[in-house]
Amino acid sequence: MTTTYEEIAKDLAALKSPPNMPDYEALRASFSWDTVRAELDLPNGVVNLAHECVDRHAARNPAKTAMIWEGANGSVETYTFEDMRRESAKFASVLASLGVQRGERVFFLMDRVPELYFAVFGTLRRGAVICPLFSAFGPDPIAERINRAEGCVVVTSPALYPKIEAVRARTPSVRQVVVIGDRAGRRGPEGATLDYATLMAGAPEAPLEPTANEDWSVIHFTSGTTGLPKGGSHVHGAVLGHYATGKYVQDLQPGDVYWCTADPGWVTGTSYGMFAPWSNGVTSLIYEGGFSSAKWFELIQRHRVTVWYTAPTAIRLLMKAGLDIPRRFDLSSLRYTMSVGEPLNPEGVVWGLEAFGLPFHDNWWQTETGSIMIANYPALPIRPGSMGKPFPGVHPGIIDDHYREVTEPDVEGQLAVRVPWPSMMRAYWNDQERYDSRFKDDPDGGPRWYITGDRARRDADGYFWFVGRDDDVINTAGHLVGPFEVESVLIEHPAVAEAGVIGKPDPVAMEVVKAFVALNDGYAWSDQLRRELIGHARARLGPGVAPREIDCLDHLPKTRSGKIMRRLLKARELGLPEGDTSTLEED
Repeated sequence: MTTTYEEIAKDLAALKSPPNMPDYEALRASFSWDTVRAELDLPNGVVNLAHECVDRHAARNPAKTAMIWEGANGSVETYTFEDMRRESAKFASVLASLGVQRGERVFFLMDRVPELYFAVFGTLRRGAVICPLFSAFGPDPIAERINRAEGCVVVTSPALYPKIEAVRARTPSVRQVVVIGDRAGRRGPEGATLDYATLMAGAPEAPLEPTANEDWSVIHFTSGTTGLPKGGSHVHGAVLGHYATGKYVQDLQPGDVYWCTADPGWVTGTSYGMFAPWSNGVTSLIYEGGFSSAKWFELIQRHRVTVWYTAPTAIRLLMKAGLDIPRRFDLSSLRYTMSVGEPLNPEGVVWGLEAFGLPFHDNWWQTETGSIMIANYPALPIRPGSMGKPFPGVHPGIIDDHYREVTEPDVEGQLAVRVPWPSMMRAYWNDQERYDSRFKDDPDGGPRWYITGDRARRDADGYFWFVGRDDDVINTAGHLVGPFEVESVLIEHPAVAEAGVIGKPDPVAMEVVKAFVALNDGYAWSDQLRRELIGHARARLGPGVAPREIDCLDHLPKTRSGKIMRRLLKARELGLPEGDTSTLEED
């Protein structure tokens, strides 16, 4: 494969269908969020994600397939928009019977099964707030997130219920646990949980709660460099961003079969696994199983997937498996492929061309932004390795350390976005100080900046290029891990006096979590202790958050004020220049 990548030009006439946005510059010049709002159905001014994603399509085309679900065992079930409306309306009634009030928080610790999606939209229909949890989390991250948002109900499965059981004594706000039984007939333990099927059997259909634009809808927890996870909180009005980016970035069209591979416990799994496709009224493929290169291509072939949204880590795994596998399948249904979660290297963009004749279109956004901010589009040339160009109606910029925009091309700086836009977070739940810290005034008098924490540059043609994080947050396989959370668990072990955590580059996952520890007196470093610490962290945090590697140092580098210098740990691990060490604590 070549390592020099020129711009991948587009022949619009050769596309399988005309894109929703054939002229980027023209739409950007004329774009209005009011026009987007007019395309949605807002009955009596009500803005509710359940209505925009389910009810309005059920009213217009009730028999259209909303969901194709394939189980890990290969069984297939299909559900129409009317099925989705009916089942979500019943779950809204279930929540009412359990005393769940408007604005209360309902947590979901679930794998991909149809009932999860019914329950999510039933919660939104009720006017309650959905709070997704990653199914691979251990008990500590689960308890921390439930307690920070004071969750009242947890919806889970028999396989994942033991994680909830382990934290019930530590989550006093939880009043009920609802267990969605699996296809093998397993249910939750009687007396400790409520059975989803039993609750739904006699439930009437609840009316739509008349939520407004600024009513809470979703809380997604995202990691930070210091402190506990932040609850990025969003409103029902964010659907404007989901719908518009689904239409123009993902190019969703009425006849599409769309597949987003993201886990429903993360923001991509809601914003683009649920809200964007269903607000655009398309059919979504939901696959219960995990990653498998052959299985994934088989799914595209069997269900005639047309639009595919996945992650760079998955693309690198597909590349590693080789070109022979995709060439065994008929992938001719695909017309558009995208990636998100971390920067996609140029090789990954071009590999799609070699594997099935389509380049991957990378895009950039965050939990806090709620929807895609910068993207490569069907009608524009791709510059492999770039984030793309700003979404119409969104105004990102490169700013200096004084929050002044840098207009010269190819200058590295902080990536920031002018406020507001419809899908931006409205709060970090119960943490106003941290929320306020993410917004800065423009010294030249322009609209305020949202500070993303990413560093980037913009070339002379308006394409943005990711440079790196401006903090110590670790991006492992598209999941953000805060070092503080990992360090806090490690130092709870009696052997550990101090801990410092960094992201170590990895060819597949982008970064893996690596920890450095200093031991308390009376403990000696050994392979057995290393394994014990990794096991301790995995049991508490889950495999997606716990460190994969741990090294022991006599002492960790710290500033004179006692702050562990993760930057130095990373530089020494990777053999990089250490930079300014004037504030380093003397030995």
